[in-house]
Amino acid sequence: MKKHFFLSFLFVFLLFSCDKKNKIEKAVEEIPLDIRVERFDKAFFETKPQDLRKLQLQYPFFFPAGNEDKVWIDKMQNPQWHELYAEVEKRYSNFEPETEKIQALFKHIKYYFPDTKTPKVYTIISEMDYQNKVVYANNMLIISLELYLGKDHKFYEFPEYLKQNFEQNQILPDIVTSFSRYKIAPPTDNAFLSQMIYAGKELYLKDLLLPDYTDADKMGYKPEQITWCQENEGYMWRYFIEKKFLYDTDQKLIPRFISPAPFSKFYLEIDNESPGRVGSWIGWQIVRSFMENNEVSLRQMLQMDNKELFEKSKYKPKK
Repeated sequence: MKKHFFLSFLFVFLLFSCDKKNKIEKAVEEIPLDIRVERFDKAFFETKPQDLRKLQLQYPFFFPAGNEDKVWIDKMQNPQWHELYAEVEKRYSNFEPETEKIQALFKHIKYYFPDTKTPKVYTIISEMDYQNKVVYANNMLIISLELYLGKDHKFYEFPEYLKQNFEQNQILPDIVTSFSRYKIAPPTDNAFLSQMIYAGKELYLKDLLLPDYTDADKMGYKPEQITWCQENEGYMWRYFIEKKFLYDTDQKLIPRFISPAPFSKFYLEIDNESPGRVGSWIGWQIVRSFMENNEVSLRQMLQMDNKELFEKSKYKPKK
């Protein structure tokens, strides 16, 4: 009898959740928004040196003061840069599918943050700066396409844990990461717990803004890395508690458990099995638990003190 009641309750809960999600998605679809992408990478490498001045007048923000024209002309004529551009064109000659995805993302952003202005979107080919694959600032969105050619591309001489996110499907998660910096209150202290929850808030934003993405794609993980976290959640949490890490302000904990890395550093045999950034994943579960157990708006949560959020989250790791 109890089992029957539980299953009935679960069915009603799932039905209600799906209905709520469908209503949100319908409202998102009806938001009027038109994203246009300007291919600066294409304009630059297909412009003749004698027409450089026209390009500079059209895109002044891509030509910072202090560089002589020779710098840009040399780049225009450099065979290696042209080879890279050719590889980008192979993958992105038709950018319309990506434009549609970016437009859908910004409709979700508009739904949750109505005051957000629709940005001007530009694609570029830059210096393979993997820490700034996407830049969202001053109502502009700049995407470095040379870092989305696929993890096995011949041009990439990076560690595997970085290359696994040089995939086309990471463009949208990277946009959310850059956007989130303007919406999430920075931690008010240096405690490890605050850093975990700050990262967890960003990942929770991806839950809402990228509803069709898997948890692995939101994290930039392989599916088996998400499975590892799920299976070891209780163990990781006990480790953090026993080591008294939660309110520890040692900044070495950030590269060990929050920053991108080939693995997390427990200094135990499990290190080589673990993915990097497990502290971010735990922070995500804390934020999810908080939102399930409290009637708080998204904006309130994003601005909330991280210690208070944790105390009200009722977080309990799965065994």
